[in-house]
Amino acid sequence: MDLDLDFPGKWRFPTSINNCCIYRVPNSMRSINPEAYTPQLVLLGPLNYTLISQASKSRGDITNTKSTGYLNMQEYKKIYLTKFTERATIQLRQETSIDDFRRKIEGDETKIRESYSESTAWINSQDFMDMILNDCIFILEHILRVTLRSVGREVKTGDPLLDVPCLKISVKKDLIILENQLPYFVLEKLFKSIYPNTELGRLVFYYFGLQNEIGNETEFLHFTDLFRCVRVAKIPKLPPPTEFKYINMYNAIKLHSGGVKFKAVENKFPLYARFEDGCLKLPCLEVDDGEEMTLRNIMAFEQCHVPYEAHVCNYIIKI
Repeated sequence: MDLDLDFPGKWRFPTSINNCCIYRVPNSMRSINPEAYTPQLVLLGPLNYTLISQASKSRGDITNTKSTGYLNMQEYKKIYLTKFTERATIQLRQETSIDDFRRKIEGDETKIRESYSESTAWINSQDFMDMILNDCIFILEHILRVTLRSVGREVKTGDPLLDVPCLKISVKKDLIILENQLPYFVLEKLFKSIYPNTELGRLVFYYFGLQNEIGNETEFLHFTDLFRCVRVAKIPKLPPPTEFKYINMYNAIKLHSGGVKFKAVENKFPLYARFEDGCLKLPCLEVDDGEEMTLRNIMAFEQCHVPYEAHVCNYIIKI
């Protein structure tokens, strides 16, 4: 293989460190629980782009349910794109086309590519921007459908992503996976083009059930980062140590055997531990399959993006 050529998975030396925020999960983390980092239903963004062609090779094989699901979602993206365009036409009271949305973001191609830690040069410009546009509009249309339906009476819509609870949950989980992320600024730009007076963030918080957990002014890079912000945004900023000392980090079992008392605090968020009067106060953390998936992706994001502020990683190590 000619290593001078771009290929899927090739590391890219970032030209803009500030823009890079979406990463491939390190294999040392993925190998422990691969399913936690793998979309179950919907593939989004360039890091999962090759999985679509792989799924196409098993087209018609109904025993390969995951690939069949991926292909069905690719078709649903087309449906949602059409519906979103119709929604825009009604909202703006003028005929709106897919090309109108494409023009809104075509000037951001470089910044979007810089958001990914891997090279995307192997995807040509037309295909790359079509992928970003289709995926972003799928997310926006789905969030709008879910949130608008939530305020009305629960009736069947004919959309299985709304009517079938397990599919609805699967999509929501897939939107949190690190490798499935799209830059939030693109979603916001497309949304504002038809809803200039509505805050997308409020709908996103409502969609994920976070409306009471985070301030409306919170800024985040993508949905994985959002779930990290919920857990760490209110952690006090402590001054950096004047000197570095290596300290053994004992887990809860060893601390308890050493005489440390524990107390669970009522607030689930943030993940802020306090040691007061010989008592370690910790937020109660209940971990089911969904929470484990969320935490694993947050931890992978921290390890790649903010390794020196890996608050969630540090909390999990303690317990």
